[in-house]
Amino acid sequence: MPSSKRILVLGSTGSIGTQALEVIAERPELEAAGLAVGRDWQTAVAQARGFGIETIAVADPDAAAAASASFDGTVLSGPEGVVELIGATGPDMVLNGVVGAAGLGPTIASLSQGIDVALANKESLVIGGELVTELAAATGARLLPVDSEHSAIFQLIEREGGDSLSRIVLTASGGPFRGRTDLEGVTIEEALAHPTWAMGGRITIDSATLMNKGFEMIEAHLLFGLPYDQIEVVVHPQSIVHSMIDLHDGSTLAHLGCPDMRVPIALALTWPERVALSTERLDLAKLGRLDFEEPDPGTFRCLALAREAGEEGGISPCVLNASDEVAVAAFLNGKMRFSEIARVIEQTLEDVGSGPAKGFDELFAVDEASRERASEIINGLT
Repeated sequence: MPSSKRILVLGSTGSIGTQALEVIAERPELEAAGLAVGRDWQTAVAQARGFGIETIAVADPDAAAAASASFDGTVLSGPEGVVELIGATGPDMVLNGVVGAAGLGPTIASLSQGIDVALANKESLVIGGELVTELAAATGARLLPVDSEHSAIFQLIEREGGDSLSRIVLTASGGPFRGRTDLEGVTIEEALAHPTWAMGGRITIDSATLMNKGFEMIEAHLLFGLPYDQIEVVVHPQSIVHSMIDLHDGSTLAHLGCPDMRVPIALALTWPERVALSTERLDLAKLGRLDFEEPDPGTFRCLALAREAGEEGGISPCVLNASDEVAVAAFLNGKMRFSEIARVIEQTLEDVGSGPAKGFDELFAVDEASRERASEIINGLT
């Protein structure tokens, strides 16, 4: 590892971004090269001053203008400013903690320049699919997973080797509604009360619907090359076993640890090294038990929709993500019921249709069309 590895943190004010900065602050071999945010310019400016950063990007133009008036350094504006930041700072690695489809552009830009990406933005793979993995292969840049589940699988496969791999098992906490079969009366507050992880609004709702786990199936397929019939989901409410792999000889390897996103973040930032962190150590005797159960795809329809879209491939995962983003935002804004999220996504998938993904421009167009159709469906709900 170089004496100072320069990390560009995209989405620095979100859950992943703030924890990434905590890791960077703790490790002398890491340096923050720049920051990018959506709207929270005040926090971004404070972070930049704390880390001695001279250049930041703010995606919202009005927020960028306010940041420029307050910050002595350079403020790049708009979504194009976030992409420009990559070239302006020349990082060794980009940590993409942007939420939603907005993260795809920075991933493309980073990989195109041959820069490794520590990827927390699952939409980069859900939307971009094989176009993203092929771009990484063409430029030699690495996609290093930050999600705890994919980080666990990555570590197990890297240590074991992929030739003996027969199945991936993704663990899911089950969210706040594990065991429930009637979700008609769910409130926003209930849906945001995740039992294990502290995350942003969209990903917390996706965890409550199990859509997040569906996205992770698509990610796992693309990152590790296994077909969907060899990727399974099991509910594990303690969130101690982060994921498992089955081998051809009948062995199962599992990755365990206390729920702490700083661990997979640090691993992605420092790979292939593994650095010491001030984190809680696992005490299995104190924990006492580990529970596992099958998910309920009937109640949590989003999990089945994600698998179907992943198996269809092409533009279908892009439609899936776009309609989910719109539906979740509508639920959080009180415009629709929790139980209607899956219905909106399913209808959008049917209406937009399927087909091959021929290029990134086409995917961006499909994303826009899917958002428009999902919004129309929501406006028609009674």
